[in-house]
Amino acid sequence: MAIPDITRRVLVSVIAIPVILFLSYSGSYYFLFLVLLIGVISFIELGKIAVNKKININYWIGLPSLILLIINRYLNLFEMYSAVVLISVLILITEIFRKNNNSISNTGATLLGIFYIGLFSSALISIREFYPAIGELYRRGGFIIITMFASIWMCDSAAYFVGVKFGTHKLIARISPSKSWEGAISGFTFAVLTLIIARFVLLDFLSLKDVIVIGAILGLFGQLGDLVESLLKRDTGVKDSSGLIPGHGGMLDRFDSLLMSAPVVWLYLKYFN
Repeated sequence: MAIPDITRRVLVSVIAIPVILFLSYSGSYYFLFLVLLIGVISFIELGKIAVNKKININYWIGLPSLILLIINRYLNLFEMYSAVVLISVLILITEIFRKNNNSISNTGATLLGIFYIGLFSSALISIREFYPAIGELYRRGGFIIITMFASIWMCDSAAYFVGVKFGTHKLIARISPSKSWEGAISGFTFAVLTLIIARFVLLDFLSLKDVIVIGAILGLFGQLGDLVESLLKRDTGVKDSSGLIPGHGGMLDRFDSLLMSAPVVWLYLKYFN
């Protein structure tokens, strides 16, 4: 007898969530491994769905570039702008020798994968390593990451259940017909509330203003990230980025909200906190 989809979702969550939280709390190479896993698999998934549009992502340059960007964010081996320039030049040159049509689309999709997935993933490293690796101080970055996960999960859940029960006004029907304004507003509200509650549990080193702003970023940009990925999937004619995670779709499906909101959270911490 087939396992119901909701049961598979719950089983996967019960196994995966503790692992994700442990790696986030531990930081260092443990969290680097998690981010590399998210980035590499998401990039491969993007390449596979792009084939439906007769677009061939350059894996030979794209994957090493993505890995390099993420690792460099942790080790700080070189200035990021130099890497971006070099990667862009290499992709443009190698496209000359690839025997594929749609060179503009191939180049654009490869750069999209590297910078949308690679740079945005590396922002997670920046947040986790925001505080110096000194005892309790270092754990603060882990607490922020853990809270970001919790906020996005609460946002997704609230948006889904409220949308199903009370959603009557379509958000952007041409991209995601099932999403509603009622669901989006509920998701945003719960994202902010999660951060406010977290301030009394994990984030006492942040001000009330900080947690409200970060919650708003997660509630807004997290849902925009979901819409961006829905746009890519609709354009390529697929329901999920892959079937990697039973009941959840692919890696990109699961972490699209986090990828979009992470760089904005990092920018806030860096320049306004």
